[in-house]
Amino acid sequence: MRIRAVGPLFEELYCRFNKPALIYPDPLVFAHQYDDPADREVAALVAACLAYGTVKQIHASVAAALGHMGPSPAAYVSTRAPGMMARDFAGFTHRFTSGAELARLLAGVGRVMARHGSLGACFSAGMREDDETVLPALTVFINALGGGSGLKFLLPSPERGSACKRLLLYLRWMVRRDAVDPGCWAGVPAAKLVMPMDTHIHRFARETGITRRASADMKAALDVTAFFRCIAPGDPVRYDFALTRLGMRRNEETRAQRRELVTAVCAAMKDLEKAGAHMRVHSPRPALAARIQR
Repeated sequence: MRIRAVGPLFEELYCRFNKPALIYPDPLVFAHQYDDPADREVAALVAACLAYGTVKQIHASVAAALGHMGPSPAAYVSTRAPGMMARDFAGFTHRFTSGAELARLLAGVGRVMARHGSLGACFSAGMREDDETVLPALTVFINALGGGSGLKFLLPSPERGSACKRLLLYLRWMVRRDAVDPGCWAGVPAAKLVMPMDTHIHRFARETGITRRASADMKAALDVTAFFRCIAPGDPVRYDFALTRLGMRRNEETRAQRRELVTAVCAAMKDLEKAGAHMRVHSPRPALAARIQR
């Protein structure tokens, strides 16, 4: 089956693009500014939540937010009172996110860290061995941070049907560890990650038949995740960064590499259809009330 033949092509893509020098302008650059894992996980969450808009807007807003928090974002959220946070961010705005909303998010981060010791420990506490993906634990995590209290845009939930692109990106940063992703969280299996659906990934998936979803929603993300589980079962988001960079760099060489990859994946998808293979990753279970209230 030709599905086996596409693995080396994706691995070649990974070796070419998965390099620290190519991280910029990804907002992940802000996480790499900190050595302490506690600071890194807080800074990365801020960067991921504000990762909408133009590159210039995102970088200006994330830099401004982290500037308010001083040299240690973890120390800031752990020691600063919520009322003081609200005053610190009174003049902050990022498109349609207000300073009051960001302050509420950071207060939630402080509460979670006080209770669990770290964001990673909180997320791990919401995991179950029989969870097929990180999505049920993500719902628990979002609720712990206060996602239901006027922060539905900054903290969208898969339980409410959101694609959660920015939060799935955050999980990739925190769980995977390689030359690009810092991987601060050892307690979450990379095998359970779900592909963040940006425009480049969605376009590639539609073009190759990996998904038929017209929108980059959670169902499309699960389609893409299922495909990459066939290639890299222990790390289905391994090629996310490289594929995104391939879509961003439009020159003759990258276009040729993309055409080769598209042709190979289309052939592999036809093989899977002929074989009657059923690739599916299930949506999170709806009954999460007991875990949310823990």
